[in-house]
Parts: sequence; C-alpha cells; structure tokens
Amino acid sequence: MSLIGKMIDRLLTKGSITLTEAGKEPRTYGPGRGKHVKARFTDAKVPFEILKNPRLGFGEAYMDGRIVLEEGTILDLLEIVMGSNPWEEGRTARKVLNRGMSRMKRLFARNDTKRARRNVAHHYDLGDELYETFLDSDRQYSCAYFTSPDNELEQAQWEKKAHIASKLYLQPGQRVLDIGSGWGGLAIYLYQAAKVDVLGITLSEDQLRVARRRAEEAGVSDHVKFELIDYRVLQGEFDRIVSVGMFEHVGLEYYDEFFAACRRLLKRDGVMLLHTIGKFGISKKPDPFTDKWIFPGYHLPSLSQMCSASENAKLIVSDLETLRLHYAYTLRHWLDRVNENRAKIEAMYDARFFRMWEFYLAGGIVMFESGGGCNYQVQYIRDRRALPITRDYMMEAEKRLRVKPAATKKKGPAQTRRASSKQKETA
Repeated sequence: MSLIGKMIDRLLTKGSITLTEAGKEPRTYGPGRGKHVKARFTDAKVPFEILKNPRLGFGEAYMDGRIVLEEGTILDLLEIVMGSNPWEEGRTARKVLNRGMSRMKRLFARNDTKRARRNVAHHYDLGDELYETFLDSDRQYSCAYFTSPDNELEQAQWEKKAHIASKLYLQPGQRVLDIGSGWGGLAIYLYQAAKVDVLGITLSEDQLRVARRRAEEAGVSDHVKFELIDYRVLQGEFDRIVSVGMFEHVGLEYYDEFFAACRRLLKRDGVMLLHTIGKFGISKKPDPFTDKWIFPGYHLPSLSQMCSASENAKLIVSDLETLRLHYAYTLRHWLDRVNENRAKIEAMYDARFFRMWEFYLAGGIVMFESGGGCNYQVQYIRDRRALPITRDYMMEAEKRLRVKPAATKKKGPAQTRRASSKQKETA
C-alpha cells in the first residue's frame, strides 16, 4: 500500500474511495459503508504534495485539475473524509490533516490598515456577476438563519436579518454603525424595519459602490449612508453597533484593538451585536488553502479568544448564541447555485477558478457539518442596565420582524391616469 493509501485508510471509518495513482492500478480504501468516490491522480507528484501539506496540497491539486473525480463530486469526497472524523469525537486520525500547517506565516501577515484593504479587495472585489450567480437577491454573503432546514435561501436570509435586528433592541431615531456593511442589504433593512439612521463602513470599493446605489434606488440614502473607512480610524458615537461576517478578517493579533475601538464608538447605554464564523475549540492556525486562495489574513475565533479580548475592553457579554448547522445549510444552497452556473462562471474566469470556488464552498460545508466550525452571535453592552433583564424583547421583536411587508405593485401609465381622474372626480 502506498503512503497516500495508508493515510486514506487511516482516516476512513465509513464510505470508500477508489484511487488510481499515476502509473498504478486502481485500489479501493475504506470500510465501504456509505458513499463511494473514484478519483485519479494525473501525475506522480500529487501524493507527495498532499502528504507534505494535506489541506493545501489536496485543494491545489483539485483546483489545478491534477485530481480528477471519475465518480462522485468533491463534496462527496470531503464528506467521506470529514464525516469519518467529526470534531466532537476527537479521533487522533484528524491530526494527519493538519500536517504542514505552519504558524510562521502569521508573523509576516500583519493585518494593518493597508494590508486589510488589500485582503478585502482580494475576495470582495471580484466583480458583481460572480456573487449574483449564487447569493440571494439581497446579496447576504454570510450565514443565513433557518427556522426550518427546508426553507429556501431567500426566506432564511430575511429571517437572519430579523434575528439580528431583534437582538439590537432598536428604537426609532437611533444611530447605528454597521462594521463591514457588504453590499448594504442589512443597513437598508435596519432603517426600513426600525427607522434608525445607519452608517455602513467597508474596505471594498466594489461593495461601497453597490451599497450606495442600492440606498439611492431604495429612496433611503438620507438615512442610510456608506463610507470607505477602517473602523480603527472612525470617529463618533453610536447607539448600536452591528457587525456581520467581518470579524473573521480582523486577525487574532488585532482583537484587543477591535474591541477597544468598538467600546470607544459605542455609547454608554449602547448595544452591539457581533455575528462571526467561529471554532468550537481553540483556534490556532488558519486553513492554508483558504488563507492562500480565498481569505488572506483571516482567523476564525474560538469563543475564549473573543471573550478574552472583549473582557479587556470592559464589554459585557449580555447574550450568546451558537449557530451550529445554519451555515452548512447556507453553503449547500450556494454550492447548488454555483454548480448550476458553472458554464457562466467558467466563461467569466476559467475552469481552474470554478474548481477553486467549488472546493472552497464544499470545504465550508464539511467544516460546519463535521469539523470544528460554527457561527457565534454575541451581544455586548457597556452598562449592565442597558437592556431589559429578560430576553422577552427579542422574541417579541423577532416575531414581528419575520413578517415580510407586502410588496407594493408599481402603477402602470393606465393605472396612474385612472387614479388621477378619480381624484379629480372626488375633489
């Protein structure tokens, strides 16, 4: 048995993989219960690159077309491997997947204000068309909230916004800061739902352009504004702070700085809601494929890392929720849509880019279904008396906010003329 075959055999407790190495006969590994995948290595260097650094080597070989799946999908293969090694069972075989993951890169990957902007542009300034192929109509590029696993993506993203808004305890006229405001959907929603003034800040020029246009088109630009600015240099005070899907890009070395800035920007009786991907256990090193190709400079926090830094800033954790499977459901919708738009994405970029994106989304699914990934929603306050002493206000607000307002139909020219005539008759 080859070295790569021994590694596969050691990892699998269910399912099977038939592997054809370059110049060798096919061989099947695993107990055979469950899914089966057939894979082929196109050259003899692939197994050595995987053995050297499994997460990076495997991802790059698949992206480059040097691992060809002859039966099954990349998601099937990852489900077999990661499903055999769920995080909560603590199998020692998982450790082989972390081989070659060096901590040295972190010493040279400082996420200062200049590098942070470059890192954001690497992922978010890829062009509008890509994100239109798989996101919902509001372009929510973060974990949705599934009140039922069977819900459609559009409904789950709407209910995510309602879930977040309910925890902010919003009152009309308040000033809200949205750190990492994306394409503007949440900021616009908060104004429409609670009549609050929102400032969204981002480091992505593409997102800024789209967000400003959307606010203008929605007729809310007097109350919902967007700026290209780093939270570290922003001045002012806000009644509420919300941040969704941005904290992953802060970097572990900057957690103290982030929470100190949030405390400075938050009014004494203010409320903050932080929504972020996190890790169940101690988070030490980023996934090398994701760090190199998808989100350079990122770090997924453990709960203890977040709490330690926020405690240093004298911020009180007033509510905490762990979303365990919601992002897996979200990513499955995104991957389905990406696969449906394969030809379009390959025409925009190329087949290599498509495989990179496919691997990124499939890897995310298994991280949330079997790995150590989750989402945290942490509510912070400066003053322990800033909120009601029970969570009833959240439940009441969420029940109200989940109901979508009825869509108003635009009147056509004939309807407008009829309405005008009727007004004259009744005047």
